[in-house]
Amino acid sequence: MSAPDPPLLAVRDLEVSFRTEEGVVRAVDGVSFDLRAGEILAVVGESGSGKSVTAMTLMGLTRSPNAVFGGEARFRGETELVGATDDELQRIRGAQIAMIFQDPMASLNPVMKIGAQIVEQIRAHEDVTKEQARERAIELLDRVGISEPRRRVDAYPFEFSGGMRQRVMIALALSCDPSVLIADEPTTALDVTIQQQILQRVGKLRDETGAGVILVTHDLGVVAELADRVAVMYAGRIVERGTLDEVFYDPRHPYTWGLLGSITRLDLARPERLPAIAGLPPSLADRPEGCHFRPRCPHEFDQCHRTPALEARSADAPGHRDRCWLPIGERPALRTVEGQIGLAPRPSEAPA
Repeated sequence: MSAPDPPLLAVRDLEVSFRTEEGVVRAVDGVSFDLRAGEILAVVGESGSGKSVTAMTLMGLTRSPNAVFGGEARFRGETELVGATDDELQRIRGAQIAMIFQDPMASLNPVMKIGAQIVEQIRAHEDVTKEQARERAIELLDRVGISEPRRRVDAYPFEFSGGMRQRVMIALALSCDPSVLIADEPTTALDVTIQQQILQRVGKLRDETGAGVILVTHDLGVVAELADRVAVMYAGRIVERGTLDEVFYDPRHPYTWGLLGSITRLDLARPERLPAIAGLPPSLADRPEGCHFRPRCPHEFDQCHRTPALEARSADAPGHRDRCWLPIGERPALRTVEGQIGLAPRPSEAPA
């Protein structure tokens, strides 16, 4: 039996901290994962969990005098991204690893025609003429579903709707056929019909190009539709990691239970109150000792004051890992709330 191909991207113990007036903010704390060709890895969690910082660090976009980095991220087993020089990153960024940013209006140059922005990126990485790059830009706009691409290649970003601008961002990201595509909340602020079109486009482009995709999102509906594997982040750490089916149908961390339980179900009777995870995420400058989710978890016990490792808890699912001290045999009963997966309220917050 042949060995599997090495991952496109191998991240090991990635750490990102920022020195601030309030203290050291540990935005990413020991994050590890692999990304393979043709795979969509979803990174999910609440705002402030470290998802976007992880993604932007891989692109070299979090470097500043106040930033401190640790760990490594190897691209194709050779280039180490965390310690790469700015010149090395410049050659990789956009050409081999590309990113669809969360807000296309803030990411596109508002006074530069969209075609010129795509042409600029192509020519920065490839030895082609301006005319050749322009023809490719037109092809890319057509590929992502923009009508009349030969005319609209000379339009400015403000002449497009939010959904069309996001398509332009996808075309820009794909302009040099990258091996890794990072999509950071690609459907933010779009209506549901446009969201569906963008997600279908990302999935189709993955199938056409064989690129590995990191999908950063807090929308579990998006994850269910696109992802092959899922990494759940909380307070800078991955607290659960596994295949889509493992995380959705056999979730093992209480935080994941809370996320899944917070999804509104149309096939069930309407609850009196919308389900939610009690409390707020901790400050990354003053995180709780041990399990960071401990103050919000109804199943907290003494051992939770120690930091659990991200590891497999059962031999039948060696790739399904989590950070939780609860006995694996007790978890199915604990995660069942009113007949479905959810997080029970803490004793002090339970209704009388």
